[in-house]
Order: sequence, then structure tokens, then C-alpha cells
Amino acid sequence: MSDKPFLHEELAKAPSNKGHIKTGMQNLLKELIGTLKNDERLIIDGRLVKNKVVELALAMDEGLISLLLGNESIKKHFFKEIGKALVFDKVAFQSFVSNKQFLPDSYTAFKNKIGLTASKEYLTESKEVVLAWPYKDCVLEGGQTKEDQKRKEIFWNETLAPDEIDRFLAPKALSNFKKYDKNGEHTVDAISLDDNLIIKGNNLLALHSLKKQYAGKIKLIYIDPPYNTGSDSFGYNDSFNHSTWLTFMKNRLKIAKELLSTSGSIWVSIDDNEVHYIKIILDEIFGRGAFVASNVWQKRYSRENREAIGDVHEYILVYSKTPDGFKQQRNLVPITEKQAKVYRNPNNDPKGRWRPIPMTAQEGHATPEQYYDVTSPSGKVFTPPEGRCWGIAKATFEKLRSEGRIYFGKNGDAQPNTIRYLSEVEGVAPWTWWPSEEVGHTDESKKEIHALFGKSKAFDSPKPERLLERIIHIASNENDLILDFFAGSGTTASVAHKMNRKFITCEQMDYVENTTIDRLKKVILGEQGGISSQVNWQGGGSFTYCELIQHNANIIDKIEQADTTEALKSIWQEIEKTDFISYKIKPETINENIHEFEALTIEEKKQLLIAILDKNQLYVNYSEIEDEDYQISEDDKKLNRQFYGEV
Repeated sequence: MSDKPFLHEELAKAPSNKGHIKTGMQNLLKELIGTLKNDERLIIDGRLVKNKVVELALAMDEGLISLLLGNESIKKHFFKEIGKALVFDKVAFQSFVSNKQFLPDSYTAFKNKIGLTASKEYLTESKEVVLAWPYKDCVLEGGQTKEDQKRKEIFWNETLAPDEIDRFLAPKALSNFKKYDKNGEHTVDAISLDDNLIIKGNNLLALHSLKKQYAGKIKLIYIDPPYNTGSDSFGYNDSFNHSTWLTFMKNRLKIAKELLSTSGSIWVSIDDNEVHYIKIILDEIFGRGAFVASNVWQKRYSRENREAIGDVHEYILVYSKTPDGFKQQRNLVPITEKQAKVYRNPNNDPKGRWRPIPMTAQEGHATPEQYYDVTSPSGKVFTPPEGRCWGIAKATFEKLRSEGRIYFGKNGDAQPNTIRYLSEVEGVAPWTWWPSEEVGHTDESKKEIHALFGKSKAFDSPKPERLLERIIHIASNENDLILDFFAGSGTTASVAHKMNRKFITCEQMDYVENTTIDRLKKVILGEQGGISSQVNWQGGGSFTYCELIQHNANIIDKIEQADTTEALKSIWQEIEKTDFISYKIKPETINENIHEFEALTIEEKKQLLIAILDKNQLYVNYSEIEDEDYQISEDDKKLNRQFYGEV
């Protein structure tokens, strides 16, 4: 008898992430074992040998590859389509069949520390590096409806739970459609790509739901995510808070990239707490060559002396799908008076203020017409210095000289310069330093929110409209589509609307209904705060609101709001009648031991009830809108089909 480990025995012992690997993994295991048994080379004493499977996989054995390609489920999970070719992901395959070796203590292939890695080894020299952390290879919902509700969620492993993730991220059904314009709220009769959208629901699921219709169509994504400072709205996992935040962001940035157009860009607001980590994740997802800039925004003028060094800035990281495409299409920004100080009018030129521009340039690709002698009014002869040429051809020089646009210095005997008038400056390339006087500060943004809603509904860290105006102006043009999947108070959507852009914004918090929507309604009616006077905003336009249809998420909300044992027992009686309990749970077992349930604290009862729910049923998949259990109306079915472009 061989002493080598047998594949089906090892996989049967695979860790379950404390109960979270479900039927999808088990089905894939069965199919894989059944398929591999057809190759006699992998059988010893009637059993599959794991080491041999891994050996052939790493060697890209033709027989094994052909065998795997014959099974559609295996093909789907271990082969990637690149161009018109299928490529075998031998690393994912090896991790799957060797999971006990790779995942000894947890549901993640990464060690229990955070650091830079190269080829799964922590930082070594002369190699490309990426950031690694526990649960990086997982998908996290990140669901909540209120600031104080943080769920203890599943980390769905991408390699070990592919079926669960596919179902979890499948397009979701939408409901509660409403349209708003100057005349108020209306029933939605039709929905199209031209609509401005506010989507309520988990933003990861909303982004994946947008993918079918909007992939490659978003010109600008701006997000102001939770900064994970310890005092903000992020706090899902006490033991792995940093890892959870990194996973949360990675999941969303990956799908965001797919939504961007070729010349599109993503702008991420962040502070010192996570800026260096998120930049490495952005480098990994978009590519280091996609990095455009790290803008420094001065968010306040001064800081109290309670800190060693006053914190007066935040960052806005910019990445583009194709940096060259972005550079060609990005817009210049207006010249500031500070920048314009170099433009003077010492000779009272009727054309106004001007400045001299040096006339020489690097030789580079110079033509013979850029080498000539220039005689100044004083008779002095100038030639280009060594290694340089004149920046304009001789014919152009003579034309400008005849127009009085060549400057030889105050005494007429200096090296020639061309004259540029301030009135001709259309704008300047954006800088990475954004001072408060140009784009606003936090006090300004709070005043904007107070003017709209009063102090009681103010956000802790809103962004000023002038800041968003700068971003939207640089990165988009009228009628372009803007996406913000952390809507908050709706600043991005409001500014985009005032600037004649289309917008999509997502928010899962309950305040979306009485803050985000209310703000957009005020914008449509012509409110005059923020940038309204700057862009001559007079109101108008419309937007459509809709929600991801919740199922088990509604039940979780009920559980979290309950405050008595009787209320929780009533909820249990409700959910035990459904088909949406985890497959591992037998309702009769709980009923037979109800006295143990009653002995738990209220908080423990809540945790137990949430744990037994099937987390893949939090929201209703679009593919199941005909299921009578969900009672989706015919009108909503029609709008869903339009949203997904199927009618």
C-alpha cells in the first residue's frame, strides 16, 4: 500500500473556513474527482494520488489538460479566456487540490500578517511586489444599513468557493423604481442608459449588476470611501479590521476597473491612514503604468495644537485605463491670479497683460528651419546655444516679429522671447497641489450641507462642491457618465448634474432616502448653494431611484432590530418555514433544543439566527425574478429587463 496521500481523502479533510465552504465547493470536488479517475496514471491501489495530479498540472500535461477541458464546470473555474485562447490557471488548480497544505489554519492562502510579497514570499529584492494580507483571496459583502450596524460576514474564498461567489455576484433584481423631476415624484414607465440613477443597496452587488450594460462606458469614477481611521463608518471585523478594509476595497476596485471607458479615470479620496496601502492595491489592479497623479488637497487652514504635527491635507489618487488616452482628453484648469502674476503690461500694450516665453528648445527632432541667426534691435546677433534650437521656424519668427510679438528685453539687446498674452491662455495643466482657496475646504462643505439640511443631518467629512467641480472638469466633458459608489450626501451626483454630466451613484445606508435623494431633488429645483452661481445653474433634469431587492437581508435587519427573546423566537418561526436557511442547519435540531436557545443572551440569539441564514440569499438574483416566492410585480419585471438590456 502506498504511503502517499490520496487526493479524495485530502480534499475530504479540507478546511471549511469554520463552516463557510458550502455545496458549490463540494459539487466541484465531486466533479473533479470523478473526472480525474478517468486517467489511469493518477490511480494507485484504486485511489487518486494528489502528488501525481499536481505534478502533471505543473508540467502542463496534455492528457490532463484535455481531461479537464472536457468538463464545463472545471473548465469554467480553472481556465481563463485570453483573446481567443483558453489558458490553464495551474496556480489556482494546484491551490485547490492542495488546499490543506496551503490553508492549514484559516480560509485564506495568505499568512496572518500584512506586508509586501513577491511570488507569495515576503519582500525580496529586484522583484515586482504586491501587497498581501489575510483574506486577500476572498470576497466580502460589506453590508450594513446604518452607521452602527456591522455584520460578522463571510469571507468567500475565490478558489475554494467559486460557485458561491458566482451566485453572490450575479446581477440582482431591482424594485421600488421612482422618477424625480421639477414636478415631483413619478411612476417609472421605462428606464434607459440615458437615465441618471441612484441605486440603494450593497455597492459591490450594485457594481456587478451594472457590469452588463455599463462595462467600458464610465468616463469618471470618483469615490470617497471610509478611511478606516477607527472612528469612521468602517469597522466590520475587530480581529482583522485592516485586512477586512483591504479586502473590501480590492473587491470594489476590481469591478470598477471593468466599468471604466478606455480614456476613463478613477479618483480615490483617502488620508494618511491608508493611502500607501490603497496605492499598492491600485497599482496591482490597474498597473503601475496607469498611475496618473497623487493630488494633495488642503482640507483646512489650521489645526489645533493637540497633535504633534497638524493634519491639514488629504490625497486624491488618480489612475486611468490608458494614461495616454486620459492625457489627450483631460481638460486644462483655469489659470489662477497667483499664476497670472507673471503676466504684466510694462509697455501698456493694448492687447493687455503678457509674458515673455523663451524661444529655444531641445534639439530633439529639430528641422533645418529651426537653425538661423536672429539680429536684435540693438544689432546683436543671436544663435541657438549648443544642443538647442529655436522653438519656431524662421518663417514663423519673421511673422511674429512683424506683429510685435518678439521681445528682446528692456533694452532691445537680450536673447529673443516670444510674447504670450494672458487673454490667449485657455488654461494650464492641473497641478498636484490643490490649496483650499481654489477648491474649498471642510468648513465650506459643512456649511453647504447645513444650508441644505440643517446641522442635525450634517456629515462628519463631506467634500466641498468646488473640489468635485475641479475633478469632474478635468476628467470629463458634458454628457459623459460619472459614477460614485459611495454616494454619502450626494455631492458627486449634485455637482455632476449641475455640470451637465450624467451620473450613477450607489448607497446602502438608510439615509439615502432622506439625504441623498432630498439633495438631488433640491438641485433639480435650482438650489443655489455650492457651485451653482459659478456654473449658472438654473435647475432642471431628472433622476431615477431604485433598490436592490432584499430577501434574507430584510430578515437580518429584523433580527438586529429585535430586543426581546419572544421577538427573536417569532423571527425563527418565520424563517424556519423558508428554503433560505443554510444547508448545514436542520430546523428540527434547534426546535428540539429550544431551551438552549432561550438560555442565550439577546446578542447571542441574534448572532445564532444570522449565522443560520443562507448568505447567498441576501438579495434576489435577476435570474430569479419569475420565482413566485419573491412576488415581483409585472411592472418591475419589465423595468428589470430594460435595465439589463433584454427588451
